Parts: sequence; structure tokens; C-alpha cells
Amino acid sequence: MTLAEMKEFAGFSAATQRYIRRSLDIGLEREDAMLRWSRDVVEAASIRAQSRIYDRLHEVRALMPEDSDLDSIEPFMAPLIAIAAFDLGQGRLTSFSSFRFLYERLIGAEVRPWLPSAFCAAAALPHLHPDLRRKLLQSISEAAATASGWSNRQPSFYPAWVEKVDSAALPN
Repeated sequence: MTLAEMKEFAGFSAATQRYIRRSLDIGLEREDAMLRWSRDVVEAASIRAQSRIYDRLHEVRALMPEDSDLDSIEPFMAPLIAIAAFDLGQGRLTSFSSFRFLYERLIGAEVRPWLPSAFCAAAALPHLHPDLRRKLLQSISEAAATASGWSNRQPSFYPAWVEKVDSAALPN
């Protein structure tokens, strides 16, 4: 399964891969994201904003509903949709599959049943350009939107920064 996860990640654009790795560093508190990912003042501001938004991930993880009781859904879904709206608004997660890939790792496998509705809600918000809304909403398959069950297997591949190696410095 790890190989399938790696293959799925490799299928994302370079910008999407970079955003996922950056988001995992911020959301899982793996590295100093500002040091690792900031290339200019605009990106630094984006990382600061993402860090503030991602502070709510602890709340989302703690409020994961055990079932579909409406009273337990609202406190969970509202912050999840807000975080998703931020990520989709950055323009780097351009499909449901990239969104799902990231959120399974940020929150855990138990979030899978909630991802289609959170994605659709966030993708339909008016802060996104209509063309991006269309592209995002068209990216979710009928199978993903109407699944009757979800795997509870935790992801095993968590992409991280890889330093470039100067091939001229390698021994023959």
C-alpha cells in the first residue's frame, strides 16, 4: 500500500506536492515551515496564515464524530470546512484526490467518511474563483461522493522535504 500511496503522490503536480509537504510540516509540527518553505514575503505571510488556521486541527481531531448524530457533526464540520476552505483557496490542491491525500495524513484515516462533504462545502464557497470552484467540484468522482464504506487503514507514506543532491559530487 505504501507504494500505491507514493505513486498517487507522484501523480500530483510539483506545486501540489510542495504544498502537501509544507502543509504536513505545519499541521504535524514536523519542521520549522517558515525556514524550510518560505521563499519570499508573500509565501511567509501564507505560511503564518496557514499556521493560524491549522491551530484548529487539534480541535478537529478531538471532535471526530463516532457516528452521524447531527449534534456531534456541527462542532466537527465547521472547523474542518474552514480549514479546507483555506487550503483550497491557496490554489495548490486542485482535485479531491490531492485534498483527500493531505487530510488523511493531517487528521487520520477516521476522517475519510467526512472528506467528501467537507470538500464539496469548501469548494462551493464564494471566496473561490468560479473556474476553480468548477474544477474542484468536477474532480470528485461519483464513487467518492457516494461511497458506502471507507477503509480505516492509516496512511503509511508521509512525504517530506528531500534535499537535492549534486550529481557532479557523487562518485562514479
